[in-house]
Amino acid sequence: MSAPVAGKFQDHYAILGVDPRANHETIQAAYKALAQKFKPDNPKTGDKEKFDSVNQAYEVLCDPYLRAEFDKIKGIDQEGDNPQFSGMGFFDTLSRQSGLRMALLSILYDRRYKKPTKPSLSMRHIDGMLTVTNDELNFALFYLKKRGLVASDDKSNLQISVDGMDFIEQNSPAPEAVMRFLKPSAVAGSAPRSAPELERSAAVTPKPAPAASPAPSPSPSPSPGSDNGSVVGALQRALSRR
Repeated sequence: MSAPVAGKFQDHYAILGVDPRANHETIQAAYKALAQKFKPDNPKTGDKEKFDSVNQAYEVLCDPYLRAEFDKIKGIDQEGDNPQFSGMGFFDTLSRQSGLRMALLSILYDRRYKKPTKPSLSMRHIDGMLTVTNDELNFALFYLKKRGLVASDDKSNLQISVDGMDFIEQNSPAPEAVMRFLKPSAVAGSAPRSAPELERSAAVTPKPAPAASPAPSPSPSPSPGSDNGSVVGALQRALSRR
């Protein structure tokens, strides 16, 4: 949990350069800056060992359970001395949590179905897929892990358990209850198409055929015996004038 690849203890807060009571946004910002700096393909400051340490620190500090365990080792008390009730926000939390839990189970179920050999997702990936706060996400994961519906693998990534699969199949959520928690970019088929794609689409789309001009109405045929417009009628008129 707290040891890097080399097997030595590392202070995750020190690695990211953040305060032990830093919130998720601060930790995430520090991680992004350091990961960019130490990524192995960076020609100036790339360092694989430091990059791996930064990734591990982020994975631990973004998982509420792993962070709590690490804080115990460090002797850090995150609660503070002045606990307060959330007020009306508490009731908003109640109305959202069941939907968020179903959204998490849906994401992990879908992942296991599509990638059976690699069914886990990191906290970083899950956080990037959802439109929720870090506190909401951590609370939902607390419930799901305690129920045994979600589990962590040996790399602290998350995956749905068999009990979790049974649960979501027996309590199938309404699509709109799940989709409202997902970012559009995290849903297949929702990304806007590029200009070349639009051009290709236009090229293969058949153009509508031009509207056919209305056929001219046929001239009325002279009724039998009528001399109007007929050769016989013209001759008869000419003879009558003699």
